[in-house]
Amino acid sequence: MQEVFDFIKKCKVYYLATVEGDQPRVRPFGTVNIFDGKLYIQTGKTKDCSKQIQANPKAELCCFDGQQWLRLSGKLIRDDRREAKKDMLDNYPHLRDRYSEDDDNTEVLYFEDATAVFASFTSEPRTVKF
Repeated sequence: MQEVFDFIKKCKVYYLATVEGDQPRVRPFGTVNIFDGKLYIQTGKTKDCSKQIQANPKAELCCFDGQQWLRLSGKLIRDDRREAKKDMLDNYPHLRDRYSEDDDNTEVLYFEDATAVFASFTSEPRTVKF
C-alpha cells in the first residue's frame, strides 16, 4: 500500500472514476492519505461524486507519472470518524478553508479489497493487492 500511496503522491493528480446509473463519471482529485493502515481519499458529501459512491462503492483511480501509470480499483468505504477527517485535513491544510473535521460535509473514504496495477509501455504489468 505504501508504494501505491507514494506513486499517487508523486503524480499529484489522479482521476477518479465512479458510476452514475450506467454512465461512468471521471474527475481529477489530489487528496490521498494513509490512516489507520488504510488508503484514503477525500471529498464533500454534497458532491455528486459522493452520492455516486454511496449508491455504488466500486471505483477506480488512475494516474500517470510520464512513464508509468497506476490503476487502483476497489470499494470506497466512508469513514465518519473525526480522527480520520482530521488526519486528512492536517495533511492538506489548504482544504481547511472549505472543509473541517467537525462539519457535516467532509467525507473521507478508504479503499477496501483494493487492486493496484502498475503498467507502462515497456514492462509487464505488476499487481499489488491490499
